[in-house]
Amino acid sequence: MAPKSKDRPKPSPSSQPPPPIEDQFTSLNRHIQRSEFSQAVKVADQILSIAPGDEDALRCKIVALIKDDRIDDTLSAIQSSRTIDFSFFKAYCLYRQNKLDEALGSLRDQERNSATMLLESQILYRLGKMDACVDTYQKLAKSKIDSLEINYVAALTAAGRASEVQGAMEALRVKATSSFELAYNTACSLVDVNKYTDAEQLLLSARRIGQETLMEENLPDEDIEIELAPIAVQLAYLQQLLGHTSEASEAYRDIMNRDLADESSLAVAVNNLIALKGPKDISDGLRKLDKLKDKDAPNFRLARGLEPKISQKQRETIYANRLLLLLHANKMDQAREMVATLADMFPNSVTPLLLQAAVLVRENKAGKAEEILGQFAENFPDKSKLVLLARAQIAAAAGHPHVAFESLSKIQDIQHMPATVATLVSLKERAGDVDGAIAVLDSAVKWWSNAMTEDNKLDVVLQEAASFKLRHGREEDAAKLYEELVKTHGSIEALAGLVKTVARVDIKKAETYEKQLKPLPGLKTVDVENLEKTSGAKHVESAADLGASDAYMVDKSKAKSKKKRKRKPRYPKGFDPANPGPPPDPERWLPRRERSSYRPKRKDKRAAQVRGSQGAVAREKHDSGVSGGSSNNADSKSNQATSSKATNQNTGSNQSRPSSKSSKKKSRN
Repeated sequence: MAPKSKDRPKPSPSSQPPPPIEDQFTSLNRHIQRSEFSQAVKVADQILSIAPGDEDALRCKIVALIKDDRIDDTLSAIQSSRTIDFSFFKAYCLYRQNKLDEALGSLRDQERNSATMLLESQILYRLGKMDACVDTYQKLAKSKIDSLEINYVAALTAAGRASEVQGAMEALRVKATSSFELAYNTACSLVDVNKYTDAEQLLLSARRIGQETLMEENLPDEDIEIELAPIAVQLAYLQQLLGHTSEASEAYRDIMNRDLADESSLAVAVNNLIALKGPKDISDGLRKLDKLKDKDAPNFRLARGLEPKISQKQRETIYANRLLLLLHANKMDQAREMVATLADMFPNSVTPLLLQAAVLVRENKAGKAEEILGQFAENFPDKSKLVLLARAQIAAAAGHPHVAFESLSKIQDIQHMPATVATLVSLKERAGDVDGAIAVLDSAVKWWSNAMTEDNKLDVVLQEAASFKLRHGREEDAAKLYEELVKTHGSIEALAGLVKTVARVDIKKAETYEKQLKPLPGLKTVDVENLEKTSGAKHVESAADLGASDAYMVDKSKAKSKKKRKRKPRYPKGFDPANPGPPPDPERWLPRRERSSYRPKRKDKRAAQVRGSQGAVAREKHDSGVSGGSSNNADSKSNQATSSKATNQNTGSNQSRPSSKSSKKKSRN
């Protein structure tokens, strides 16, 4: 046989010459234009294998990886290319990973152009540094960047500068309805300035514009609803602010049940629903919040994909609400663990400190809570307002009026407001320091006398100061305040108070002021002198001895005492009073043993049987009957009793248990 011909080896793919680099760049461009980013990365790697360090290929690869959401691979590619500076892309990748401080540091050495400033503003927004973010957007306002006004309005609203939104939009020459995103952000700014009706109309317009825009892009209905979910949540929040709690609760539940919302909108809906319900259903609130947590984390922490999509203020609110639910549920161990981690998560906020104080108060450690709040107020006076208010509330509730007064006295911008003055006076009065309370009132009167404001509260403060001094025996000082109040404001209440006060000191002067009071209608027929001479009302037996007015009062009282209307009896469901049927058993509520139909069960005769040989019992009975009389029988019975008692004492734990039948009888008795 002829030998078989051997197959020739096929050439390996590596031995084939690669296509020209120009063709590969053409293929790379084609994949990028088609948004085929994974294929673009493969082609870029082929080019880099031929021409290592090619800047264009490496840049295309990094952009394609970012577009393909492969952030970790992008950072690896950037670190491998040390010759080319990709700090901007590195900062963006760190921003996507929520490593915001590192991202901001990576931008410091970059040139200040519109791209770097725009990325910087977004990093500052996520860090919660809203004022710096607004400053950056104001610098970018001159450059022509698409959709800049959307982020600018969002930053102004988040910074608490919603009143500046209208002016900023006029400067940019844009209308709120130019896009549904801008309409949504503008509506949020209207909510902050309490223009709820305008905000609701603008949100409805935003939803309509969004539906039209997204339908033109041929998006499916589910994707459109997901895109417009923030508008639905904000509309529900508006209903909540307007006091329509049932409508808001129903809207939140509908968003959660349909599950057609992005993660951030769903988290906001869950949080708002929990806040709306309050501590009514604590376990349900904790279960809802657990759906937002990271499943791999041992303690409660929001999911990694959720944290970058919500603002720092929203994250802080969710954590705070969970801690409050734990306090209401009395889960103190979990509350302590959680409050210990919040300070590192939100270092620039006072909320973790306030929550720590709440945990201490729940543990009956009000003194410790006052101490840590006081130390923080001394170290950070620019953030001390909320802290001092919380310290004052805790101290007042704990019965420490001196500490509460000290805390409130340090808040200068509310020092002379009527509510603050009333609280300070009450605290001084509780502490027994009347002179200190009067000093607070005098200081408030002096401040409002010199204040040049439209809404001046001098009349309110003067009225309360005069009333307080009159109550504590300072008639002369109270009279001076009433005189000043009558001269400056001329109120009838002040004039009446002046008459009442001066009457205790100077009757003639009081009569002078009394003449300024207008006579009350219907009092001309009343003889004041005779009224003063009467000894008061007397008890009488009948209406015949009374005067006309008294008899009228008796008749009026009789007229009022009418017979009560008999209500129709309420019958059980399905009961016909015309055909009631057989009467119920009158003994149905008595215990069974007390009923006339009760028949006790027969005793068990087997309990009296004695074990032994056949006929033994009969022989013993016969012997005792022959030998003993009545006295012997009594002696034998007493001996049997003592012997049985001794047996029971000696047997201890081996006593025989009663039968089941006897135990049942005892339970019925």
